[in-house]
Amino acid sequence: MTDRDLAARIADHVHGFLRDLNERGMRVPVPKQRIFLQAIEAVGPRDTARLYWIGQATLTTSRDDLEVYVPTFERWFGEVAAAPVREREPTDDEVPAPRGKGRDGSLTAALGGSAGLAASPSEREGRPALGTASEDDRTILALLRRELPGAAPTIRSRRRRPARRGPWIDIAAICRESRRGHGEIVTLRRRNRPWRQRRVLLLIDVSGSMKRHSADYLRFAHVVVRRLDRAEAFTFGTRLTRVTEALRARDVDAAVGSLGGIVLDAEGGTRIGASLQEFLGNARYVTMARDALVIVLSDGLERGDCRPMEAAARRLSLLSHRLLWWSPLACDPAYRPVTRGMSAVLGSVDALAGVRDLRTAYEQVRTLAKR
Repeated sequence: MTDRDLAARIADHVHGFLRDLNERGMRVPVPKQRIFLQAIEAVGPRDTARLYWIGQATLTTSRDDLEVYVPTFERWFGEVAAAPVREREPTDDEVPAPRGKGRDGSLTAALGGSAGLAASPSEREGRPALGTASEDDRTILALLRRELPGAAPTIRSRRRRPARRGPWIDIAAICRESRRGHGEIVTLRRRNRPWRQRRVLLLIDVSGSMKRHSADYLRFAHVVVRRLDRAEAFTFGTRLTRVTEALRARDVDAAVGSLGGIVLDAEGGTRIGASLQEFLGNARYVTMARDALVIVLSDGLERGDCRPMEAAARRLSLLSHRLLWWSPLACDPAYRPVTRGMSAVLGSVDALAGVRDLRTAYEQVRTLAKR
């Protein structure tokens, strides 16, 4: 792998890493973020140790910053042994070798570690371990169950039904009544096309970079499938999996727990474009997206060529009523969709919003209800 390829891989994860720094109290303004990216492109780090020193030199300004930077870096890229404060940039002989998940010194090994916070191309089998919903989670789930039916967009039914008012005269009903009244027409019956809920389609990223958010996303999907008349849910990491039927179980923990036997690519690699193309390549699935509210829950950290992801988002936008992209990264006010994947699909998305847990999902549902 060339230095340029390695820098491109790191750039896919940088916004999530910087967001984590901000959440932990280390403010990283946009100018510092820009310098960090420029340094990565200029130096081309060959391993996590060199990346560590680039970040320390460009992002930290005090020992307090280091107390946040060191554990956050290790959380994303693997542990780095002996990372003291340095007054100068270390030479090649002085660069400490990483240990633990990144023992071989390569960024690939570090990104493939158990932290699962960075997108990777690995296609290993993984089953989600999602745990149980807390009391706070169940409270928000109850609020979602109450709000969702009124927030879902509606559409006119294709079938005409008897109504008190409507543009169509119900000839059959009038004839039936006239026979009972000896040919007299007493009431002019009408038909109308009633309103009904649009289909809602959820596409949920369960890759390693979304490990911290997958459980809440799937609990949200459980409420959507249970409460809405026409809802579908899929997960994707390196493959596409339909999970609608599993989420129909009454209890949220039982429904989400059953996904361990169905979703086999959890906490692994990321192939957003390939997964969306697989969805669009299935004629049955395509009908689920037609005139539907489509919500993609993903950080948008695509691997490799972003053209399939861009093409899939464009087609989904044309098929659907609205295409929404909910990303945990967008919860950060400093977030800008400048990664290759997100910048490519931004023109096809009707709205990009920040959703990282059930509470922020509830806020977005309430926003939908106001439209």
